[in-house]
Amino acid sequence: MSQKITTPFQKAIDVVEMLPLEDQETLIDLIHRRLIERRRAEIARHAAETLQAVREGRAPARCLRCSLTTWVSPAPTCTWA
Repeated sequence: MSQKITTPFQKAIDVVEMLPLEDQETLIDLIHRRLIERRRAEIARHAAETLQAVREGRAPARCLRCSLTTWVSPAPTCTWA
């Protein structure tokens, strides 16, 4: 006799699967929108922290193009300034 180990994630999936399809779709939409809100809040928080660090001289001020470029492919110096 083997026991099935059920994680909280699996329990949540099982509960969602018991919902009617329309409710499942509504739940997915709701979760998606909340994730977007959380990401936006995180981006805003990081931006505020970065601006404060620049104002206090703890981080160098850089042009937006240089910042975006280093996110995609780290560059040692800013060539756009």
